[in-house]
Amino acid sequence: MPDHELNFAREILGSRNYRDVPDDEVLAQAERLLGDWMSGEARMERPKLYDHYALLLLALIRRTRSLEDRVTQLESQLKADRSE
Repeated sequence: MPDHELNFAREILGSRNYRDVPDDEVLAQAERLLGDWMSGEARMERPKLYDHYALLLLALIRRTRSLEDRVTQLESQLKADRSE
């Protein structure tokens, strides 16, 4: 276990703006960091929602919207195929 605490958002973003980091990268890095934290392999700074977990929540919200849109499209296609 490292002797220093990691900053969740800084580990994911580096020096980039949050808008410059793709959601897939945010989700992958968040999964890695949280997995390391849960297994005791990493220590995390106590988070402040506005600058840490907001990053992950935003990526999850966008991913959910994207999946909902895809489901809606597939349901529309299925209805159209059944009516033919």
